[in-house]
Amino acid sequence: MHLSDELVTTQTIKWVNDFIVGLNVCPFAKREMERESVRFVVVRSKKSQVALEELMSEVHWLDEHPETETTILVFPTLFSDFYRYLDFVDLAENIMLEQECEGVYQLATFHPNYCFSGTEPEDVSNYSNRSPYPMLHLLREASVEKAIEFYGDTDAIPERNIDVMEEMGKEKLEKILSNSMQVSDD
Repeated sequence: MHLSDELVTTQTIKWVNDFIVGLNVCPFAKREMERESVRFVVVRSKKSQVALEELMSEVHWLDEHPETETTILVFPTLFSDFYRYLDFVDLAENIMLEQECEGVYQLATFHPNYCFSGTEPEDVSNYSNRSPYPMLHLLREASVEKAIEFYGDTDAIPERNIDVMEEMGKEKLEKILSNSMQVSDD
């Protein structure tokens, strides 16, 4: 079944609103969603190299559009295997370093089967980075620094997210994920 780019985008926005904003997984997301300064880009490539080119195109797009705060790149046809996704993330970070993006942009990672190092796949703490599709979130470093100044101690965010995930439990978290996928093209 082919999912249209519009449907993938709608599902992703629902997930961001219901999960990331709704559970306050990222305390900075609500403001940007309300300001409509988050760009969603569906990447249809089936090859990592083309996906890397798309990532760098998006970096250049953000360079030229300062009114857009951040971009979420969604890969509905690529990286179903989490470990191949991690290999791609390494390549993406390396190319960004080579292209002198360090200090300008950073990546946040999300995947349907996200598994933090040192955890088991079924650990509920992994849900803080689980998403309907494999994604890369391209963030402006200067904005991250400003948000940290405003928010204060961001080191507490991951611990808080783990507590929220554990408190909610796998069943409720799975329901939020599956609800975002219930949006249809109708």
